Amino acid sequence: MGQLTLAAAGSVILICPIAEARAQEGTQDAAPESASATEAAPAPLQYEVKVNAPGDLDELLEKNLDLERFRGNPRMDREQLQRLVRDTPEQAKNLVATAGYYTPVVTVRVDTTGAKPVVIVDVDPGEPVTIDKVELELRGFDPTPPLAASEPFDTEGLKRSWSLKSGSVFRQAEWESAKRALLREVVQTRYPRAQLVDTQAVVDPETHKVSLLVVLDSGPELRFGELRIEGLKRYDASIIRNLDKIRPGDYYSESALQSFQARLQDTGYFASVEVSADMSSILGEQIEAGQESQQAEAAGDAAETRPPNRGPAPQLPLVVRVTENKQQNVSAGLGFSTNTGNRAQLNYDNLNVWGTRFKSAITMETKKQAAHANFYFPTTERGYNDSAGASFERSDISNEITAVTTISAKRNWGGTNLERSLTFEFLSEDKTIVGLEQTRSKSLPLTYAITKRSLDSLLFPTRGYVINAQLGGALLPVLTDERFVRVAGKAVYYRPLGEKGELIVRGEMGALGSKEKRGVPAVYLFRAGGDQSVRGYGYQELGVKEGDATVGGRYMATASAEYQYWFKPKWAIAAFYDAGNAADTVKALTPKSGYGLGGRYKSPVGPINVDVAYGHAVQKYRLHFSLGFTF
Repeated sequence: MGQLTLAAAGSVILICPIAEARAQEGTQDAAPESASATEAAPAPLQYEVKVNAPGDLDELLEKNLDLERFRGNPRMDREQLQRLVRDTPEQAKNLVATAGYYTPVVTVRVDTTGAKPVVIVDVDPGEPVTIDKVELELRGFDPTPPLAASEPFDTEGLKRSWSLKSGSVFRQAEWESAKRALLREVVQTRYPRAQLVDTQAVVDPETHKVSLLVVLDSGPELRFGELRIEGLKRYDASIIRNLDKIRPGDYYSESALQSFQARLQDTGYFASVEVSADMSSILGEQIEAGQESQQAEAAGDAAETRPPNRGPAPQLPLVVRVTENKQQNVSAGLGFSTNTGNRAQLNYDNLNVWGTRFKSAITMETKKQAAHANFYFPTTERGYNDSAGASFERSDISNEITAVTTISAKRNWGGTNLERSLTFEFLSEDKTIVGLEQTRSKSLPLTYAITKRSLDSLLFPTRGYVINAQLGGALLPVLTDERFVRVAGKAVYYRPLGEKGELIVRGEMGALGSKEKRGVPAVYLFRAGGDQSVRGYGYQELGVKEGDATVGGRYMATASAEYQYWFKPKWAIAAFYDAGNAADTVKALTPKSGYGLGGRYKSPVGPINVDVAYGHAVQKYRLHFSLGFTF
């Protein structure tokens, strides 16, 4: 028969002895082997666990009960199992309390009818505890004289941001998260020394209500002070100072520190960067203030009757610690692109050539060969990034052979979310179309470009958009064979679909106006086709036919829709449809379509895309490989 034992209030344990009669069966037959039996180690007791609880409570219990944690332990025996069964109701009660249930009824029993014992845990959680009232007490948060005219901290907004509202179910994890979020919102701006001085959650099991109390003290309001640089040896301090958008007297802000650090890391001058505010600098002031207060009390000063004499808000020195990259670097690489074929590349960088950063590379591909050298000037105080350089590129695409020499100057400004640039260049181009005569042209264009980004992640975006627009041309009859005006734009839009799906829509269009197309450099004409254009077609295969070649046209339009399903955190399958073309007239802009399936992998450097696409117009399958999609 079973043994009934009452445990904590609302919990019942039913323990069934595991076939005691079996221990006595065949005692006489086993006697001759008793000596060897005592020498052999007993086999561990095997059992199963079944939890019956509503909602997500079953998963909570299965992951945290000792019954599950010790299942399969080599030391498990009947005595250990009975101890675990006796402890389970109290453990289960504590676990479901973290989910907001404080009056559960827990029944534990052992079923021995099968080959293995089965421990069955039945949980009736009862009525959940809900939040009755929330008291948030915010101390401090007053501007320090003589800064009383400063904008006051939005304490009402801070209270509104509190996530646990009256009437919601009280859960321990959400309670801890809400406290951390409240403190984090304060310490990241203006009050980095804020702290929670008291937190209470008082539960009334009879009414199933909980009252919450949170007392947060802001501590002193802090502001940034002067910039201090450590670790700089070879490079000029202006590289750091010109990127510093934090001014003495600005409110302390963690986001400002992180943005400054990111800008410094992006320069390429430093192997490591640490940007921080020197909190230790205000400790001396606080110690001195405390000593003066103690001396005043010892002298019988009536300081208690007077309000404290609070001085200006302490200013924290802004400290930048850097480790410089080595000045010169040589690297080489091999690769392959489904657009331009095999690739070999040699790079040489020098971080200090006449006070600029020098970058050069030679790239040899099956369809393209290029060399470039550029000088990048340090960012100016107004945030401009200037560069100048020269390049040579030869390409053989769709029986059109071009060789272009370029000298350019570029100014770039803005941040990641809104980036702008102005490019002035001189191009000299030799072009040969198979079966036709060679032509030569030169041009002096000026191009303005703007890029707007609004993404949840730059590396693996799932929501948001990127828009790029360009306007430029060669309008003056100076070093220009054919004057022209050119506009172009492209956009990509990301949107989640369900828990694991994602929709990506992108489009691109462009137009060129000129009296004659002859004389306009090929790089300013339009073509389509390839990995990040219309898949199912070769790189820049879509355009205007001239003899046996395909050349660029005056107009271009492409569009794409893609659905990705992430069946694992880093792996996805994709289905897509692309369409587009390039032509010399809008009427001739008949779209060519391509569609297919692909795979996606989240690598450390961005999504790797492998696609198999069918080009409807050419009736062929083509493999496409690319890394990311950014501009």
